[in-house]
Formats: sequence, C-alpha cells, structure tokens
Amino acid sequence: MRHAVPVDPDTDAQAAETVRQLRALATPEGAAALTRAGALLDAGTDAVAGLTRLRAEVGADLAGPAWGIARQRLKARSTFGEDADRLLFTADALEQAGRPELAARRAARLLAGGADSVADLGCAAGTDTIALARAGARVLAVDRDPVARELTAANVEALGVADDVWVVAGDAVELVEAARGGEVAGCGAAVLDPARRAGGRRQLDPDRWSPPWSTVAMLLAKVPTSVVKVAPGLDHDRVPPGIEAEWVSVGGSIVEALLWGPAVATTWRRAAQVRDGVVHELTADADPGHAEAGPVRDWLHEPDPALIRSGLMSLVAADLGATLVDPTIAYLCSDAPTDSPWVSSYRVDEVLPFNLKKLKALLRARGVGRVVVKKRGSPIEPEQLARQLRTDARGTATVVVTRVAGAPTVLVCDVTP
Repeated sequence: MRHAVPVDPDTDAQAAETVRQLRALATPEGAAALTRAGALLDAGTDAVAGLTRLRAEVGADLAGPAWGIARQRLKARSTFGEDADRLLFTADALEQAGRPELAARRAARLLAGGADSVADLGCAAGTDTIALARAGARVLAVDRDPVARELTAANVEALGVADDVWVVAGDAVELVEAARGGEVAGCGAAVLDPARRAGGRRQLDPDRWSPPWSTVAMLLAKVPTSVVKVAPGLDHDRVPPGIEAEWVSVGGSIVEALLWGPAVATTWRRAAQVRDGVVHELTADADPGHAEAGPVRDWLHEPDPALIRSGLMSLVAADLGATLVDPTIAYLCSDAPTDSPWVSSYRVDEVLPFNLKKLKALLRARGVGRVVVKKRGSPIEPEQLARQLRTDARGTATVVVTRVAGAPTVLVCDVTP
C-alpha cells in the first residue's frame, strides 16, 4: 500500500519475506515456476491440485509465491492485456493499480509543458512509473514500502524502461515538505496517489489518507506541474483555488478523480468519459450552477457519473432542453431522445406513485415479465425488486424507482412486449 502508516515488527518481517519471495521469482527458476503456474491456471486447475503439482515440480519454496502471482496476473489481463503476464502484482498492488490507458493519458498531459523528470511519490507496483517512462520522462519512483519498491523495480525491468527509472526509498510527506523552486526530489513534475484504505477499510476523510490532505495541498502549491489522484467523492470545497479538478469514467463507471497543479490546469472543472476507446471531455471555467427541475416528460436521461461528480450536468441539460425530475435527483427528462455521449436515454411509457401491488398489476397488464431496475433516491434493493416483479410473461422493461418533486415514483421505460 502506498505511503503506509508506520508498521510494527511483524509487518516488517512480512514485508521482508514478500521481498525475498519476489526476488526468488526473478531468478530463472522462479520465472519457470511462474510460467508453469500460469499454464495450470489457464487450464482451469483448482488451487489444491495446482499447488500440489507445483510443489512437486518446482519445490515448496517457489510454489506458493508463483501461484499467488500467477493468480494476480490472470486477474490483471482484462486491464493490462499482454503486459499482465510480464508484471508482478500482490493483491493489494493490483487493487490500487490504475488502468494503463488512463495512466498514459495522465502522463501525456503532465509532460505536455516540457517537463522531463517526474517524481512518482508512492510508486506501488510501478504502473504510473511505467506510463511516465514510456511517455519519455526520467522517473524517480519513491515509496516507503520495500514491497512496492521491489515490485516497481521488477516491473520496469520487465517492460524495458528500467534505464529511465530510479527506484528509491523515501517518504512523500518529507519530500513534499522539502520541495523548493517548483521541484520535488530534484524533479520538475510529480505524481501522487495517496492511499485511501487502511485496515481493509476505505478512508472517506482526506485528512486520514496517507499521505494526508495537507501533503496533497502542499504538493499542488509547491510543485505547479503535478497531478494528484483523489477519491471521486472528494468535496468540491476541498479543491484549492487555481487547481483543476477532473472526474473520469470508463464504460459508465467512475474510476478516478484528479487534481491538476496550476502549471497544468486549463479550466475549473472537467468531466472525461472513455467509452470504446473514445474520450469525450466537457469543461467549465466557472460554476455553471444547477439544472432546473421540471415535470416528467417523454424521455428519461441517466447522466454519466463523471458528469454528475464534476458538477457540470446543467451544461448538458441546457443542450438537451432537459430538466431534473427532482432538485435532488440526478435524472433528466426531455421531450426527445438524444445521441449525447453524456447520457443514457430511456423512453418513458408509464409514470405512477411507488406502490408494489399497483406496479405488479401494471406490468402484468403490459405483458412484462422481466425488468431491469434502476434507482436514485430510493432505499429499495434493485435485485430484490426485480425478483419480485419477475413473471413468465415475455415482455421486458426498465423500471426506474426515484423521487419526482419529492414523491416516491416509478417510471416504467422501454416496454417491449
């Protein structure tokens, strides 16, 4: 974990053992064990049988670590593609690793102003370090955690960028406090991704991140060419003046939020959406205000989460001639469909106050037996409601449970007999 809190002796011993295992896997024998473990997993071999065969073939010392890393590689393939089978991840490092296409996007923007050296303050498994090196930077990869440093060193070597990377032990808090002249640790740019989990729990308070919010704000103030990854739920009031805040979604799910230092910032807020390899962006130089509320109309529009979190929904509402169904609910309604990338649209066929008995009767009358349930502003469990509404009828619909003008309401959309 990046910038972990001070550890006890047992944790130190565990980290030392993990480093030893990683170094063993870097040997020719370890590489062969990893290849064999990967082949067994690809063949669908279960853990008991796989580990038994590995122990017999490569020895007990390599079998467990090889199986564990091979499992993480298998999980990583959907995100990292062919690179996954050359990278080393622990479970924690893979969970924190970002998508490589987004890391490349961040790196390109950070370096666009001419910076050629970057401090990756908390390198974890080195995925940001690799993206920065591939973009042409010389990278100082810093972490307090010896496991993170070992992973980064192995991964930059595996992907052929080790000549442009220096992996060192260091503390982000101390380095940021010592930053001078727009540089940190001798680098003209910086990337910081504070750890936002501790003890298996998500830390919602930025002051409890590691490093804490004070270090985030200090880095943005001292090193203008910088970017910090933050929680998507970050309160807008936390964003310092002159800093651009960006929210990024992929395939309809929000995946990251970024704070860009003043030398990189070009606007006040930005929403970015990546879908099928295409990036759409929406920006505002000042707060555009809230969208107006109005009645339910013929089409319901579900905004992209990056649009919602960025506070830019009123811009799209104005383009669509749409209004909110409720001042507190992020659903829009308009008289016509749209091909805007910022919303998913549903034809509204029925509107009724929320009542399970009446809803079942309506769906039965419309010949609907299968529904997809969506909700906003309602305590219902979508999966449970979908089961309650299921019948043998062949028709389908989307059922949206929400509030309209403050009242619990159901919108039955896209009914297909």
